[in-house]
Amino acid sequence: MVFEALERLGSKADRVLLYPEKWDTQIESVMDRDSQLLVKARDWYKVTLIPVDIPVTHDREEDVEELNATFTKFMAWGQTRYKRVLHLNSDISLLKHLDELFLLPSTPVAMMRAHWALPTRKTLASNLILLQPSEEEYGRLMTASRPNIRQAGESDSDILNRFYGASAMVLPHASYGLVTGEFRVEDHRNYIGNTFDPWDPERALQEASLVHFLDDPFPKPWVMWPHNLYGEKHPQCQGEDCRDKDSWTSLYNDFRKRRKNVQSNIFASSDLWKGAWVLAIFA
Repeated sequence: MVFEALERLGSKADRVLLYPEKWDTQIESVMDRDSQLLVKARDWYKVTLIPVDIPVTHDREEDVEELNATFTKFMAWGQTRYKRVLHLNSDISLLKHLDELFLLPSTPVAMMRAHWALPTRKTLASNLILLQPSEEEYGRLMTASRPNIRQAGESDSDILNRFYGASAMVLPHASYGLVTGEFRVEDHRNYIGNTFDPWDPERALQEASLVHFLDDPFPKPWVMWPHNLYGEKHPQCQGEDCRDKDSWTSLYNDFRKRRKNVQSNIFASSDLWKGAWVLAIFA
């Protein structure tokens, strides 16, 4: 879906998808959805497909693909044929094409602050990473992700913060860090950056280049939530002002509508676009 949005929004950057080498582009039947989606990405959205050996980054069998998923973004540092790479997670809705990021001053890594974690934690968010590929950095990151080396419970974001927390260029979160959960909270000081400017959900969407679906306890937008969860946790109207509720609802509805359109003429079920373990790189 990110590739569809980049094509629709007129991005001029190359689009590259690294996918597990056990997959292929030979559509053997109508049930071969992974292959169908790979072919659609290549033929419809001008995506360069690169099969790779997804490294094992966990020492347990259960949920190994999901656990490995979070560390595959480190493979972006290995794309040294490009001077700069922009890595995006798949749980986003793109509102603008993002090509302007490639014109920023040279820096090894640029990320956003996770404003939703403030003031408890001052940390970088890993849902968008602008980076300069480097074989040396690629090796360091992949080594740090090995189960016998990384600390217990350490995530990809933890490793990136350990490596770049003090040196990364910090991107403005008003443009690149809006999360769906912001429409459900009452205190917007961390997002706005002060205590006097009012929260305006419509203005926030106008300024944003993307929206990240980060909305605990709601699942990702490709998972339908229980009806009672929606009733209990969805944004509430403030008197007659329902802009938070309307904006939040429209983001989820738009994602699901576009997902249905992208997967049109695809007949079998697939996990291909569900998570970040398929690495998407735009360079």
